[in-house]
Amino acid sequence: MTQKHDLAHELDVITIGRCSVDLYGQQIGGRLEDMASFAKSVGGCPANIAIGTSRLGLKSGFISRVGDEQMGRYIREQMLRESVAVEGLVTDKDRLTALVLLGVSDDETFPLIFYRENCADMALCEDDIDPEFIKKSKSVLISGTHFSTPTVAAASSKAMAIAKAEKKKIILDIDYRPNLWGLAGHEAGEKRFIKSEIVTAHLQSILQDCDLIVGTEEEVHIAGGSEDTLEALNTIRSLSAAVIVLKRGPMGCVIYPKDIPQSIDDGIKGPGFPIEVYNVLGAGDSFMSGFLRGWLRDEPFETCAKWANACGAFAVSRLLCSPEIPTWDELQYFLEKGSEHKSLRKDTDINHVHWATTRRPADDTLMAFAIDHRSQLEEMADRAGVSYDRIPEVKRLAVKAAAQVANGRPNYGMLLDSTYGVKALYDASKHPLWIGRPVELPGSRPLDFDKIKDLGSHLNEWPVDHVIKCLCFYHPGDSDELKAQQETSLLRLYEAARNVGRELLIEIIAGKNGPLDDETISTAMQRFYDLGIKPDWWKLEPQTSKIAWKNIGNIIESNDPYCRGIVLLGLEAPEEELKEAFASAITSPHVKGFAVGRTIFATAAEAWLKGEISDEEAITDMANRFRRLTDAWLEVQNTTRLAS
Repeated sequence: MTQKHDLAHELDVITIGRCSVDLYGQQIGGRLEDMASFAKSVGGCPANIAIGTSRLGLKSGFISRVGDEQMGRYIREQMLRESVAVEGLVTDKDRLTALVLLGVSDDETFPLIFYRENCADMALCEDDIDPEFIKKSKSVLISGTHFSTPTVAAASSKAMAIAKAEKKKIILDIDYRPNLWGLAGHEAGEKRFIKSEIVTAHLQSILQDCDLIVGTEEEVHIAGGSEDTLEALNTIRSLSAAVIVLKRGPMGCVIYPKDIPQSIDDGIKGPGFPIEVYNVLGAGDSFMSGFLRGWLRDEPFETCAKWANACGAFAVSRLLCSPEIPTWDELQYFLEKGSEHKSLRKDTDINHVHWATTRRPADDTLMAFAIDHRSQLEEMADRAGVSYDRIPEVKRLAVKAAAQVANGRPNYGMLLDSTYGVKALYDASKHPLWIGRPVELPGSRPLDFDKIKDLGSHLNEWPVDHVIKCLCFYHPGDSDELKAQQETSLLRLYEAARNVGRELLIEIIAGKNGPLDDETISTAMQRFYDLGIKPDWWKLEPQTSKIAWKNIGNIIESNDPYCRGIVLLGLEAPEEELKEAFASAITSPHVKGFAVGRTIFATAAEAWLKGEISDEEAITDMANRFRRLTDAWLEVQNTTRLAS
């Protein structure tokens, strides 16, 4: 399929209106009263659609307000991570960001409570609508909720007027929530329809200016002023020449480009997908994202409907709203290969594509100072005759050294542990450093985890951007029993990593337990892939030849094109030896950098623990060694790029 781009516009769509933080109860099948933990995500119909359309390849923008607090900053940051333009997202100094509490009681009951009293997005006003921003877009999307009070109605009307004058397409998501129009009590957030002549009049006053109108049957009823769907559609048509899309849940959708037929089934149909319903909340926003991906690129209505229904299917099969909207890669994968699961959340292949295409962005290069060591530093403390209580301070000095070299720039990171490095982790969080954390019991073979009985609960306590690092002493020539034990542990870790949404780095050291040839590591990696383990990162020892690196690259390309890449480990090799390893490894486009430890910290840590050097001398020594390695890597990288 040839994608069509309108070069006259910087954006495809700007969505305007509701914006909140959703807090989803994670206990399924219970009352909201009994929920014990919640998952946080961006919510609100226009916010969800801005994210959804961006994921599907459109250039999206967003206009709303958020509070001047942590939840407001979270929304702004997440929008940027999702590549949504936020020039129109205003920070409100006086109001809080809206919150919504949601749950899944059963497959038909989805309680939700809106915390929206005097919230930031409902203070959106005419002054917040910048005509120049609207002019950048091919279309604007407004939602019915943002006509529920005079202030937001004026803002939405101004946006429509600008769009109309500039000949932009105007899209209406009816988005009817009686609760948000003041028609139901706080506990009735789930209720989808209450008849109201006032709401109908508001909506009908804007229909004539719309080019696309989308709604469920209940939403068409409120816009058309009748609970007879056909009559409501005819009323809408009498007021507007817009394309009308009727969403019908599991039955798919029906599109009416022009006249309304005598039967609602006689429009252009887009059949639904046979998916088990897990949570209907957010399905309409995912549907709209898919439809707009087609409609704004002038695809046939049948294609628009297919993409919309497929996106809706993803949403109803998963728990959250915006995080569950598929990406373009994921949608195409599903449409091409389908799924044997009616519960798409159980399809591991699709879930991997979703995870890999929605995880947080990462730098193309990673140069990491590894000081997640525990046993080695204990041995140093023993030789120095000092308490292990001194080890945490070594790690804090290392963070200062790494931060000094990084100097706020991207591409730098650290490996730190939570045994001796808790305070160092706190220090590192104040800098824009990539952070990896080990979970393995040092030196364990077969692999065991470091005093961790429940991996999921343990990992859930980590910041979301911390990467799980696991070292496995694995060799293809190991006994079947040993390999089976190690593989079982890695599978357990991989499942826990995906369940809690943390990236995973698997470190393989084979050379200490057998010969290392051109196929040793690639054979081990293929075995892990065959088991269904697809780490975000690999950490590998320097290889014996370019052929070995080529074999490793082939394994990644054939099993997981979404893999972030490989970082080299150091094994306490001298600096000159590491520089040679860099030159060999850089021949593989999958090698993104290094994570080296004792080569950088061993000399300074030993001397500091013995009291032979000061804090500043230790920091300087580690910083100089780290800097020399980063300079060597960047030099090799630049030389290779110039040569190619």
